[in-house]
Amino acid sequence: MRPDRAARGAAARLSGRRSEVLAAVWLMLKGYRILGFRLRTPQAEIDLLALRGRTLAVVEVKRRMDLQTALETVTFDQRTRLRRAGAMLAARRPSLAGAAVRLDLMALAPGRLPMHIPDAWKGG
Repeated sequence: MRPDRAARGAAARLSGRRSEVLAAVWLMLKGYRILGFRLRTPQAEIDLLALRGRTLAVVEVKRRMDLQTALETVTFDQRTRLRRAGAMLAARRPSLAGAAVRLDLMALAPGRLPMHIPDAWKGG
């Protein structure tokens, strides 16, 4: 791998981790409890897993120039895998039995506050 490509990859990973931490802090300020970061499951990797009340939020974090681009970046197949991963995690943890699983988006854009969109892809 070329050094410039490796450096860009490292910078992108660092930016992604920073975005996830910022998203987690934002959600905690809204009353969510963060249960996990970058959770790997057989179905998908979950950026953030958060709980508020009886709602388990599978949160996809995207840093893009605008909200529409962030929404479009997550494909239908990826959303399906993320929902399955969240349902599987909820089923395996007795404390989450009966929790409603929801797929949320945290969109971050330069110079703007984070935007949390609960149930970002209703039905899709």
